[in-house]
Amino acid sequence: MEVIPSSSPPFSLFFSLYINCFCSFFFHFVITYHIFMDPEKVVCDVAASDSMLTLESVRKSLIRQEDTIIFSLIERAKYPINLPAYEKHSAGISGSLVEYIVKETEALQAKAGRYESPEEHPFFPSNLPTSLVPPHNYPYVLHPAAASTNISKTIWDIYFNQLLPLFAVEGDDGNYVPTIASDLQCLQALSRRIHYGKFVAEVKYRDAPDDYGPAIRTQDKDALMKLLTFERVEEMVKRRVEKKAMVFGQEVSINDNEDKAAKYKVDPFIVSRLYGDWVMPLTKLVQVEYLLRRLD
Repeated sequence: MEVIPSSSPPFSLFFSLYINCFCSFFFHFVITYHIFMDPEKVVCDVAASDSMLTLESVRKSLIRQEDTIIFSLIERAKYPINLPAYEKHSAGISGSLVEYIVKETEALQAKAGRYESPEEHPFFPSNLPTSLVPPHNYPYVLHPAAASTNISKTIWDIYFNQLLPLFAVEGDDGNYVPTIASDLQCLQALSRRIHYGKFVAEVKYRDAPDDYGPAIRTQDKDALMKLLTFERVEEMVKRRVEKKAMVFGQEVSINDNEDKAAKYKVDPFIVSRLYGDWVMPLTKLVQVEYLLRRLD
């Protein structure tokens, strides 16, 4: 019997169309989620209105960001170190797997407008695509010099070389992509908190221009750092984040016979050290760099 060739398109064509449609749907879903459902965008933050830029509003934002950082650390602590995620790859990937995934994720989020916000700073800013969504009308609450203040590379190096080994256990469970996704959550939360120093510096300058003006004009970094340092407040912050880490990360048991010694997903002391050794010092570094150009 003669076999008549089917006029239907081959399966590969249907599969290709399916993949294209799925990718298109996924991309538009990400954009919609980022704009309309991301709680950090729904909640009106300091950058949302010039009239809200006060010491109290900045303080509240910094306290909220403590929660985000601690929860992101808890999420990352689920996975071991997973060293292969950070080693150089040769097959089709430039650099390490973590660099590849972070670059691709930032490119996608750039298309969705993430880095239009003055609070966001990419770790790989070179050649980021332009936003495909209508721009949000962010108020100009910062001096234009803020655009040149970016210490993302320093944050990246500290996170992977100093912080991560403190709370992630040794081992390799093969979950490299979820591990890197958790790393990126930590990195972005830390970057936002540290670069928020620009808003802190701006509101402090507005509150006391006569105090900061002379040091800015003489470009005196030490004088600015002294003006920005309040040891009592810093100790209070360290105690607060340590207490939050105890509350948020305590292992919960309903068995009254178990050992009463508390167990934590992330050592609260490490969270306190994170703020004392890195978060607050780097935030003040951002403040100084911003203020040095505040009168340009």
